[in-house]
Amino acid sequence: MPAPSGLLEPCKSLEFGEAPLAIVEPFSYYFGYLDVVTSTDKALILRTITTVASPSSFVRPLKFRDAFVGVFSSLWCNRHLIRQLVRREFEGRFRGSVLGLLWSLITPLSLLVVYTFVFSQVFKARWSVEIDSPAAFALILFSGLIAFNIFAENFNAAPRMVLQHTSYIKKVVFPLEVLPWVALCVGLITAGISAYLLLLFYLLFVGIPSVTVLYIPVIMIPLCLCTLGAVWFLSSVGVFLRDLQHGTAIVTTILMFLSPIFYPLSAVPERMQEVIYLNPLTPIIEMIRGALFFNTAPSPVVLLGSVVVSWCIAAIGYWWFMRTKKGFADVV
Repeated sequence: MPAPSGLLEPCKSLEFGEAPLAIVEPFSYYFGYLDVVTSTDKALILRTITTVASPSSFVRPLKFRDAFVGVFSSLWCNRHLIRQLVRREFEGRFRGSVLGLLWSLITPLSLLVVYTFVFSQVFKARWSVEIDSPAAFALILFSGLIAFNIFAENFNAAPRMVLQHTSYIKKVVFPLEVLPWVALCVGLITAGISAYLLLLFYLLFVGIPSVTVLYIPVIMIPLCLCTLGAVWFLSSVGVFLRDLQHGTAIVTTILMFLSPIFYPLSAVPERMQEVIYLNPLTPIIEMIRGALFFNTAPSPVVLLGSVVVSWCIAAIGYWWFMRTKKGFADVV
C-alpha cells in the first residue's frame, strides 16, 4: 500500500526552514495513515521518517522575534495533527469508565456545591447583583472556576507533558511544540461543557444574557495565550528538573486564592488590589464576569493590555521550548 502523497514534501516554517521531510502539516496525514496500514507498513514508515530526516540536520535556532509569529504558526501548520491528537486525548480520558463524559460535569459541579456552601453560607460572601441568593452566587463562582480551571489543569500537567510522550522524542521526528496546543484544546472542550451547564442555570435563575456575553470569546484569547506560554516553559523545564511537578500544585493553589474567584475584587483593600492585579488571570476573570453578569463591555485598554502581556508570555514560553527541545533526547 503506497504512502500518502505529500508525506515527503518539504515544509516551510519559521522554525524548520526548507526541511527534507514534512514534519509539520503533512505529518498529520502520516498519523491518519497509520490507522489503516499493517504493522509492517507502520515500521517501514517509521524507518523512513527517522532515516530521511534528522532534526539536527535542518533545525536552526529560533530567534526571539520569530517566536511571536511561531506561537500561531505552530497551530496552523500542525492543525490536522492537532485535531487528531485532541480527539484521541479526549476520548482516551474517559475510555473504560462507567460514567464516561458525565465525569466532566460531576467534577466541577461537586466543587461548585462545596465552594458555594462554604463561601456563601459560612463566610457570607456576597456580590452586588440584582439577585442576592445562593443561586446567583453559585453562577458567579462557577464562571470564575471555569476560566481558572482552563489554566490550572494545563499548568499542573505541564511538567509531565513531554515526559509522558518519550516515544515522540526518540523514535520519530515529531513536532513536540503541538503538545501544549493539544492540552489546551482538550481543556477548552471540557470548559465548553461546563459553560453549557452554566448557561442552562443562567437562563433558569437569571434570564436571557445581555449582548455583552459576545465579548467572552475575545476575552478568552489572553487566557489561552497565557496558558500556552506557561505550559511551553514548564513542559521544557520539567524534562530537566523533575521536582518541578511537585511545585506546580502549590503555585496553582496560591493563584486560585489570589484570583477573584471566591470574592469580588471590590472586597479587597485598595492597597492590595494592585497586588491582585499582578496575577494575569485577574483582569481576565473580571472581564468575563462583567460581560456575563453586569452587562459591561471590557475596557479596550485592559483587554488590549491583557492580550499584549499574554502574547509576550506565550512568545517567551514558545521561544524557550524551541531552544531547549533539542536536548530532550539526552535526558529522557
